[in-house]
Amino acid sequence: MVAANARTAITFALSPGQASDAKKGRELLGGIGPLPAPVYLLMDRAYEDNETRQLALDFGFIPVVPPKSNRLEPWQYDKAMYRRRNEVERLFRRLKGFRRIFSRFDKLDVVFLAFLNFALIVEVLR
Repeated sequence: MVAANARTAITFALSPGQASDAKKGRELLGGIGPLPAPVYLLMDRAYEDNETRQLALDFGFIPVVPPKSNRLEPWQYDKAMYRRRNEVERLFRRLKGFRRIFSRFDKLDVVFLAFLNFALIVEVLR
């Protein structure tokens, strides 16, 4: 999920549990495309690979992601900006407030995605 703040999702996609988050994240970034002005992109450590960071830079984002501890060449990142990542985590927490989402009652992906869209609309309107 790409979110603008604690209440607004820009785009999201459903992926299998065993799939790589970084690969789906790159697809979502590709769907957004290049930006006219630089914008911070706060990412979890799951997205800290070189390919994802380079794609973010190519599209005009400023990637804010801490390097993993076993990186041979760690980079500097804005720690104060990274602390704001909890805003996106708050959106996930709000979505888990919908029992139908956190327990995944729906068997079909299309039905689950439809209710996820509904829940995101409800969160924007609150």
